[in-house]
Amino acid sequence: LSSCGSRKTVQKGKFMDFTSTVIIPLLFGSLGIFAVFRLLQWMRMRAYLQEAVVVITGATSGLGKECAKAFHAAGSKLVLCGRDSEKLKDLMQELSTMTNHRKNTHKPHTVVFDLSDTKTVLNAAEEILKYLGHVDILINNAGISFRGTVVDTGLDVDKKVMETNYFGPIALTKALLPSMIKRRQGHIVAISSVQGKISIPFRSAYAASKHATQAFFDCLRAEVEQYDIDVTVVSPGYIQTNLSLNAVTADGSRYGVMDKNTAEGQTAAEVAQVVLNAVGQKKKEVLVAGLTPSLAVYLRNIFPRLFFTLMAARAKKERKAKDS
Repeated sequence: LSSCGSRKTVQKGKFMDFTSTVIIPLLFGSLGIFAVFRLLQWMRMRAYLQEAVVVITGATSGLGKECAKAFHAAGSKLVLCGRDSEKLKDLMQELSTMTNHRKNTHKPHTVVFDLSDTKTVLNAAEEILKYLGHVDILINNAGISFRGTVVDTGLDVDKKVMETNYFGPIALTKALLPSMIKRRQGHIVAISSVQGKISIPFRSAYAASKHATQAFFDCLRAEVEQYDIDVTVVSPGYIQTNLSLNAVTADGSRYGVMDKNTAEGQTAAEVAQVVLNAVGQKKKEVLVAGLTPSLAVYLRNIFPRLFFTLMAARAKKERKAKDS
């Protein structure tokens, strides 16, 4: 018994020695390497964003406004785009208060235009290039949502949503792309949606525009890689913005209702930080959604029959709730 106890004591001592001389140093070494890696990643991202000319559409509210704050704080040279000149002035004023607390911030430039009007989009691109000479990062953020049944929705409404969410962004992208190719430098960001990957009932026009957006920028990414131009598609879920309030309905009128899912979604500031990091790290694609929407995306691809059944049940439930 004494011999057995001595053997256990020796084995325990060897294990403690192995832990203290090998495992613990290895653990701390790994943590140190990870910390150094994250620091280098942060420094590279900061250098990439600082002094970069960043164009943001839909900058006057919601995610666009929060992106403006995030990139301004990072030291980027902003071009803020929107339809409302007064709201752009208000945003400029708000950003100016941040300048006193941050070094290397720049006074933004504003460009007023309607993204659904292709002619004004092309004029805006000319103005941007004339004023700043080039664009380093283009963030296609502006958009409009939709609520309505397919059968009741006029084709003019479908076209309106597509003009704003799809044709406008690709028109601006195409207008700025040649200058990026010439410099062999640039980064194009598309703020898409989870609904660019899955479609849910009563969102047909919106989901269609975001599916088109996803497809276009996937093609673009492959085509411009040879010119060292990056393309990032960010697909958020529900965000606490006025998107549902300003959504158009089947007859083209304003929806004017804050959806429960939207009200309980992520804050625009949180998603803006994800966008900032995704751009800084030059990620190709980012899904910014909770567990249920993320599972739905995978379910659509892996078990489509089950996904379609669930969506049909959801449509039935929503229709019943509206009729009651």
